[in-house]
Amino acid sequence: TINYTEFNKREARMVKITIDGTEYDTDDLSDNAKAQVASLQFNEAHMSRLRNELAIADTARLAYSSALKKELDENGPVKK
Repeated sequence: TINYTEFNKREARMVKITIDGTEYDTDDLSDNAKAQVASLQFNEAHMSRLRNELAIADTARLAYSSALKKELDENGPVKK
């Protein structure tokens, strides 16, 4: 599990990261480790945006399904 603490604006410090119960100050990490942290944060933000988009699509699907059900209940299927 990976958790981040918030950016401290007063001290202009980067976040602390906790990985599997061990806390690391990102200021003390190597450049490569900092890049990995940045990649993880970017990926997590991207996944969050995708979850939000999925929630929007799911809401639309439910609305379309409800509208179709209402249409069929009121008018029935068109018979040929």
